[in-house]
Amino acid sequence: MASDIRVGIIGAGSNTTAKHIPLFKAIDGVEIVGVVNRSKESSINVARSFDVPKIYDKWEDAITDPETNAIVVGTWPYLHCPVTLAALESGKHVLTEARMAMNADEALQMFNASQANPRLVTQVVPSPITLFADAAIKRLISEGYLGRLLVVESRIRGQFLDSEASLHWRQNIDYSGNNIMAMGIYYEALVRSVSRATKVIAQAKTFTKHRRSENGTLQLVNIPEHLDLVADLECGAQMHLQQSSVTSFMDDDAIYLFGSHGTLKITSDRLFGATKDANELKEIQIEKCERGEWQVEEDFVAAIRGERKITHTTFSDGLHYMQFTDAVNRSLTSGRLELI
Repeated sequence: MASDIRVGIIGAGSNTTAKHIPLFKAIDGVEIVGVVNRSKESSINVARSFDVPKIYDKWEDAITDPETNAIVVGTWPYLHCPVTLAALESGKHVLTEARMAMNADEALQMFNASQANPRLVTQVVPSPITLFADAAIKRLISEGYLGRLLVVESRIRGQFLDSEASLHWRQNIDYSGNNIMAMGIYYEALVRSVSRATKVIAQAKTFTKHRRSENGTLQLVNIPEHLDLVADLECGAQMHLQQSSVTSFMDDDAIYLFGSHGTLKITSDRLFGATKDANELKEIQIEKCERGEWQVEEDFVAAIRGERKITHTTFSDGLHYMQFTDAVNRSLTSGRLELI
């Protein structure tokens, strides 16, 4: 089969090399034309590892290359907006890594550009947190398993504080923008099953105020190491979401949905539930036909070929979670409840 989809890779980090490149290469009619990473050496290494024929000197070259008709943005958030806007202007489909952008203003620019180019497919890499159970959770909720949803609780386990560690890119506001740890992908996963937040209040702590950057200079850390937020949801429930890099040995690392008649608990790969008349949570077996899985690359290609529409994750959904992210940051600054 001739290659009808010819991909240029901009940014080849762990997710790109573990999933995007090999999974695209496994699809008939898809060719990885070229790659550019942060350094020429890393670009060469990726190209050699995956038999990619071209190495670009800069990200703009992947977009201007007449051989590419689709761009995969695997960089940190700081380049998501400029690369996406340039690719769409050049008439090329875009799959961008999460988080969608540095902030909601950038996300809105990306969304507007996608709306102005409706024939081009745009997709944000979706949150993988609950993919395996999303269909089962939605079905159980629709069947009344929970009754009325009252409270959503989400916490993730951290590690011991390491004040000597170098500045991670997620802690660098110049690369990550308003994004805080994995808050965006957890919120996105919750929204798929329940409903969007309408207002939020947040508090956070940064315990290590300065860390050394990759070039050895001491840099101020602007992104929290521990975050608690409380939000009102459109469905009338209240959500508490905690993100932390310092909660070592926390017993429970899970998402809970508490309803008037039942409870659901989602862990990394299992779904548990109990209703009013039960004594304890028990595992809910998810049938093969209902179990979700990672199919980002397949969805992107099928959408370009007109075989299906993008559902995970649209630019509209990405714009919303960036608006949520900005509201959290405003609350951290103002100390007040912020509308989304």
